[in-house]
Amino acid sequence: MRIVIPVKWVPDTAGEKQIDPTRLTVDRTSVASVLCPVNEFAIEEAVRIKEARGGDVETVVLIVGPEAAGPTAAKALSYGLDRAVRVTDDAIAGSDALGTAQVIAAAVRTLGFDIVLFGNQSTDARTSLVPAAVAELLGVPSITYVRRLELTDDGLSADREHEEGWDTVTSPLPAVVSVVEAINEPRFPSFKGIMAAKSKPSEVWDLSQLEGLDTSLVGAGAARAVVMSATPRPPKAAGTVVTDDGSGSAASQLIEWMAAKKFV
Repeated sequence: MRIVIPVKWVPDTAGEKQIDPTRLTVDRTSVASVLCPVNEFAIEEAVRIKEARGGDVETVVLIVGPEAAGPTAAKALSYGLDRAVRVTDDAIAGSDALGTAQVIAAAVRTLGFDIVLFGNQSTDARTSLVPAAVAELLGVPSITYVRRLELTDDGLSADREHEEGWDTVTSPLPAVVSVVEAINEPRFPSFKGIMAAKSKPSEVWDLSQLEGLDTSLVGAGAARAVVMSATPRPPKAAGTVVTDDGSGSAASQLIEWMAAKKFV
């Protein structure tokens, strides 16, 4: 069994992000980028499946990103995954969610798979579109918002979250699954895992190596979602200070301010 775990190299959520004024995309040089935290839940679930089933499971981390994303693949391996594949090609730059799904689906198809295991969204885009789009492109079942996942004799059993609780669903293999944070508690990479990651197989592919990819559907030129303009957030303004001098005027000032702001 082969489990492929697509992960994403994203700007640190704690960093101050800036927009490239020419390309109108996030300037990734302006802030540190990291392994998307939501992906850690998918990685943990893949490692748990491998630990439960033993040597018949291979776990492959897949990342679509530039050369600078290499350390992200290495970090994913340190959690206990078996090998890494990174797809790097200048033609990918500017792809929207559907373009990204095209690349991931082609890479997964090239690798071969039984389960594709995603986090349900990335912290930079939060579209939640890519897992279902990849399933559609691969022509396999999709189970989204999974909070419990179990391998069965017939395929998969999962609890799928929704607004009123969750439903238990089943699916044959192969399948694409995206998980939510409630599914597990990700482990921290051990020192042994960090050191072992350095010697694990890691490949770098370009688009020409991907099976069945129409490159005209990838990149900024093919993007259906286009940013037309971007305005920097204005600097934080000084607040209004109301000082209570004991005369009772502070209450009136506060009420007037709240009325002006339409709070009352």
